[in-house]
This record gives sequence, structure tokens and C-alpha cells, in this order.
Amino acid sequence: MLDTVLFIAFPYVAVILATVVGIYRYYSDRFSFSSFSSQFLESRRLFWGSVPWHYGIVTILSVHLFAFFFPGAWAALTADPTRLYIIEVTGMALALVSIVGISLLVLRRMSDDRVRVVTTWADWLLILALLVQVILGFWVSFFYRWGSDWFLRTAQPWLLSLVVFQPNIEYVSALPLVVKWHHLWGFVIICIFPFTRLV
Repeated sequence: MLDTVLFIAFPYVAVILATVVGIYRYYSDRFSFSSFSSQFLESRRLFWGSVPWHYGIVTILSVHLFAFFFPGAWAALTADPTRLYIIEVTGMALALVSIVGISLLVLRRMSDDRVRVVTTWADWLLILALLVQVILGFWVSFFYRWGSDWFLRTAQPWLLSLVVFQPNIEYVSALPLVVKWHHLWGFVIICIFPFTRLV
């Protein structure tokens, strides 16, 4: 029953909430869609945090999306053990780069009075959620090896079953708890983001 709530109901609630709140904010308060950049308040430490964070996380997200939309091509790519090993090591390195980057951004927001003043509670919540997700992703890749390959037999078909409105939790119900949390935490971020400037 809990798996049904977490892996079927919750993803749909997260996506519906994100869509409805995003549309509502767009029509009721378009100014809230703008990003209040803190770059003018402090730019040196922003650079050292922002660059590794963005390069790391954009690459990781792109690979996740590629594997989801092109499972055949991804299966062919990971079929060779050498390529699979390189992908795994590269993914862990990118996760570490992302963790370092977002940690530097958190320290910057905490230590600079001017930046801290313009940081809202929603900003803190989102930053914390992103940090947790990247740590969970690194944990999964480090302790449950070859995720690049078994993603195609677990997360990809589960997500696809949600997209086509034929949810099937059998793909993920037997996974280790940390892997489940990594899957679910992405939907937690989707729940949070319409209330933040990330929208």
C-alpha cells in the first residue's frame, strides 16, 4: 500500500501541483517568475560554486534524460563493460563536482550577509532538496554499482508506465531503500520548485 502511494500517487500529485501552481503564479504574479540575481552582491565565490554545480548537474540530468528517451541507444552504449565502467566513474565524478559546487553555493549564502538577506525560505528549501538529491545519487552510484545499466530495467520502465498512465510499481518496489529515495526525491523537488524562483 505504501509503495502504491509513494510510487504511483505521489508522482502524479507532484506533477499536477507543479503545473497548477506554476500556471497560477504566471497569471497572478509574473514578477515572481524573475530571478533576483545575487551576482552583483558577490561574484567571486558565486563563480567557484556555480560553474561546477551547473556543469555537473546539467550533464547528469542530460544523461538521465537520454537514457529515458533512448533506452535502446543507451543499452547499446552500456553493453560494453569498458564503456559501462567509464560511464560509472564519470557519473560519480560529476556527482562529486556537483556536490562541491552546491556546497560552495550554500556556504556563500550562509557567510555573506548581503546574499543571506535576499535568500528566501523557499530558496533554502530548494537548495537543501537539490543537495540531498545529488548526495543520494552519488550514494546510489557508489554503493549500488552499474546503475547506468539497471536503470533501463527499473527506473525507465517505471517512469514510462507513469507517463502512459499505466503505472507499474513492480519495477521499483524491490529496489534498495536508498535507490527508492533517489527516485522519489526527484518528485519532491518537482513539488517544491513551483513555489521558488526555479520556476
